[in-house]
Order: sequence, then structure tokens, then C-alpha cells
Amino acid sequence: MAQSDSPSPPKLLPDEIHRAVKPGTALLRLRTTHSREGVLDGAWWPRSRDVATELPALIQAVTAHLGPVTRVGLDTDAWEKVPTRLVVDDRVVRLDSFPVGDGTVLITRGDNDHFALMVVPPHATEDAARAAMARAIAADNVTQAAEILLATLPERGTDRKESA
Repeated sequence: MAQSDSPSPPKLLPDEIHRAVKPGTALLRLRTTHSREGVLDGAWWPRSRDVATELPALIQAVTAHLGPVTRVGLDTDAWEKVPTRLVVDDRVVRLDSFPVGDGTVLITRGDNDHFALMVVPPHATEDAARAAMARAIAADNVTQAAEILLATLPERGTDRKESA
């Protein structure tokens, strides 16, 4: 069979996913395995760095697919304020904050079931966010979030909150 001389570039995600990727989007790859070291379970593109505004919608989306979320781990340097807990749908979700700078948020359900989501900076362009999110949720991805963000978002240095 003859192949086209100018094949179209492969799409990393189906067209309907590309249209849905906008600030406030979470893409989840919910394949649970016993060992998920170095692999991301999804990606999240918040609209801002305000935890109290952004996190409830993510928790609701994750809860709908995985069940109740008990804890969320966040990079303190990447968010405006990180409270110790939030109440989402009448459930208390504890927030752990660490100055890790790795571009992830850790979602915990139960005692020890963790899901790592890459956090795309709110200022990212749609094309850059789509590329980063597609790479993060690829089934064979073994690249850490910080590396994906560095490769796809060259302006990453500006995603941190500005000091007064």
C-alpha cells in the first residue's frame, strides 16, 4: 500500500480532548498499578494559584472517579496560600504542603493510595498545556512533571508567585 507523501502529524490526544483542554481542566489516566514510580496519573491545569478556589473542583472530579479523597499534597512555593484543610462536599480534605518545586500535586484516597498529577501553570498557552498534558498522561510516560514542564513550557520560570 502506498503511503501519503505528506502524512499528517500524529495527534497525542483525540480531537475532543484537545477541544476540552482549557484552564480548569484535569486529565486523568486512571490505570492503577501496584508500582507507579516515576509515572504520572494525570494532569491538571488550574486557572489560578488560589488553592481555595481551584482545588475543590479538582477534588470533586477525582472523587467522582476514584472515591473520596483524604489528602492533597501541594508545593507551597507554587501556590498563594495553602491552608491545612478544605471542606469539599461536606468532607474534610487535609492539605500537606512541601517546598518541592516538582510541578505535581499528590492526591490520596484511603490510607496509602496516591495519585500524582502534573500541574500545568495557569499562564500556559493552550498549545503548551495540551502538549504537556498529553505527555503526562501517556501510558508509557516515565518522565517526571518538572522535566515535562521544562520541555514544553519554556517560560516556566514565571509560573511562581511573585514576591512583594
